[in-house]
Amino acid sequence: MIVGVGIDAVEVERVAKIVAKGDNFAKRALTPKEFAQYQKLQGKRKVEYLGGRFSIKEAFSKAMGTGLGKSLGLQDVETLWDDLGHPVTTSSKFNGKIFPSITHDNHEIITLIVLEK
Repeated sequence: MIVGVGIDAVEVERVAKIVAKGDNFAKRALTPKEFAQYQKLQGKRKVEYLGGRFSIKEAFSKAMGTGLGKSLGLQDVETLWDDLGHPVTTSSKFNGKIFPSITHDNHEIITLIVLEK
């Protein structure tokens, strides 16, 4: 049974400005495993990765109905790649199946989360 759906979007240009300032935001927003993947990327791919991971955390918080804050933090949601390069999202705050989707073009990064129990 689907128990939550969340969607989010971020502007690529906004994330590019954040990436250009250094790694401070990435270190706060990404889990250690996500940050390790992020550090291996360059240029546009780095922007897409950071924007996608931040946006998926926002979408997850909307699907949970909590928003990001005291009960759900950025470190509570992690999205890594599986062996085929598909995103796999996990969270210590949800006991069920999580279905993530991330898409991007030159202007926006859009994410969707479906939660199932």
